[in-house]
Amino acid sequence: MNNEINRTEQLKDYLHRLNSGEEPESVRADFVRNFSEVEASEIMNAEQEMLKEGIPLSEVQKLCDIHSALFHGATKEERIANAEKAVEESIRKQTAEALKKHQAMMAANKTDYSRKNELAALLEAIPGHPLQTLTKENEALETLIGQINAAITDAKDITELLPRLRDLSVHYAKKGDLLYPLLKVKYDISGPSDVMWTVDDEIRDELSALLKDTDHNDKWYERFGAVLKRAKEMIFKEQNILFPICVVNFTEEEWAGIYRDAKDYGVCFGAEREVWESGEKSQTRNTIQTDNEIVMPGGHLTLPQLTALLNTIPMEITFVDAENINRYFNEGEKVFKRPGMAIDREVFSCHPPKIEPMVRSIISDFRNGKRDIVPVWMEKGGRVMLVKYMAVRDEKGNYLGTVELVQDMEFAREYFTKKG
Repeated sequence: MNNEINRTEQLKDYLHRLNSGEEPESVRADFVRNFSEVEASEIMNAEQEMLKEGIPLSEVQKLCDIHSALFHGATKEERIANAEKAVEESIRKQTAEALKKHQAMMAANKTDYSRKNELAALLEAIPGHPLQTLTKENEALETLIGQINAAITDAKDITELLPRLRDLSVHYAKKGDLLYPLLKVKYDISGPSDVMWTVDDEIRDELSALLKDTDHNDKWYERFGAVLKRAKEMIFKEQNILFPICVVNFTEEEWAGIYRDAKDYGVCFGAEREVWESGEKSQTRNTIQTDNEIVMPGGHLTLPQLTALLNTIPMEITFVDAENINRYFNEGEKVFKRPGMAIDREVFSCHPPKIEPMVRSIISDFRNGKRDIVPVWMEKGGRVMLVKYMAVRDEKGNYLGTVELVQDMEFAREYFTKKG
């Protein structure tokens, strides 16, 4: 244990030195002298310790790319990926035995990080498993990045390749909705959500801005090369840090929930989803059924009637209770994805770090009676959307929670455009 603490402190020292402006090569030289290999989980622990010590998230996030390059090539994960590629390919073919072996290992020691790569390889071998799908997406993205870089080197036109990069936003949305919050809330592993999520947003935003810019001058290519490098580094972090951490902690039931929720997301980079038999057989969240009617001041409805009524309203409805817990989403196709696994989870965990302060402020104002409604107009996918946050209060004015209503207002723009 003492040795583990000392190694964590030493890693934190390297990161502190980088943060103070020391040249990365100088720090790397010391690192190589003192570490012949390093666990990805140790890097994660060092980051989390720095956050607990009060170092701003923005500072830790700035280090994300730097220390990725620093540790790149020195982690056990990367060595295993390179040295045992043939072994992993063999494991992928043994899909029938993979799930049984994984379940046995999880039952024996669920938090044994020393076996995380073996566990991850087993799940990647299972057809249709969420980890296999996410890995396929990363492999396809890495191939696409290679094609684009080769075209740039050969001075060829990359215009036709660029639109395919838009799928990156879907891949990142899956991580942000299905993986990060579960790690943070249930398993108290905040590093990926606090650091990786922010980097995801920056990569996606920069890529979006570049794809909208048609003036591909030298400055554009410089920025484009930089963001492709960050995207490729994120692939490495996902495969060797994020996914193995998820594998060690997530239960089969949670993976099944991720599998079901992932169906709401589009296909990424042509990596079609396969059917995961265990995920299909897994039971969905139970709903209490009763023949009794629900009696309210305005009338009375059966549970099926109330459910159908809420699903018929042309809005996306979310209710967060007074304890800031997601309690209800209506069903149906949605512009803003709401995974079923987010039910009974704190609402703040479902938002990226840069949005979370705004959500906290709105709910605080509702709770304290400073505001009752906050409308937000925006464009999403070229359509006008109205997102309305409203305080829910009882007849005495006591705060019961917050409702979020999302409405597509494109019909109004079309109506008034024609009328004008």
